[in-house]
Amino acid sequence: MSVAVNLETVRAQMHHASLLAGRTPEATQLIAVSKTFSAEAVQPLIDAGQRRFGENRVQEAGQKWPALKALYPDIELHLIGHLQSNKAADAVALFDVIQTVDRPSLIGPLAKAMDQQNRHLPCLLQVNIGEEPQKGGCALADVPALLAQAKTAGLAIGGVMAIPPVGLDPAPFFALLHKIGHRHTLAHFSMGMSADYEIAIQTGSTIVRVGSALFGTR
Repeated sequence: MSVAVNLETVRAQMHHASLLAGRTPEATQLIAVSKTFSAEAVQPLIDAGQRRFGENRVQEAGQKWPALKALYPDIELHLIGHLQSNKAADAVALFDVIQTVDRPSLIGPLAKAMDQQNRHLPCLLQVNIGEEPQKGGCALADVPALLAQAKTAGLAIGGVMAIPPVGLDPAPFFALLHKIGHRHTLAHFSMGMSADYEIAIQTGSTIVRVGSALFGTR
């Protein structure tokens, strides 16, 4: 199967899941997770019209995407992996959306970098929805304080992002994230990956992050 055919399949399944949930298909964005894949592997998706991509590491993205974005200026690049504070300036220069704001110590460097570069990017708050010690994301109890700190610093937090625990039914975790975001009047819910994006869409996801269903196993 080519990645272009995989893209058609994922889009069709997203469309079907949206209709089942009584939602418009346009309400959910597809982020193609291209981490570890080369520019050559990404090109067929670009040729097929995909314009939103996600990367986990600033350094890897910096080697791959500047040339592609120069050729395709409408590409929207999302950072979906852990961001070190000392990489904040590099991330702001390269990415268009930061999905992984997850701790107080990151907010200041991000806000400073955005001010210095005059690039005020939309951000999402990453939540450790399953309260797993090995995963990134802020604790559930810390969401209000972190949102308040981000607002004071001038960061535009427009939504929440999370990864549910592996091996458990993701639906309750997606529902909880949706409840948290709705409580704080946030518009975007980045939830759902290759194994569960259809469930996520039916639970209110506005952004799904799909990698292996498009590119195959890494």
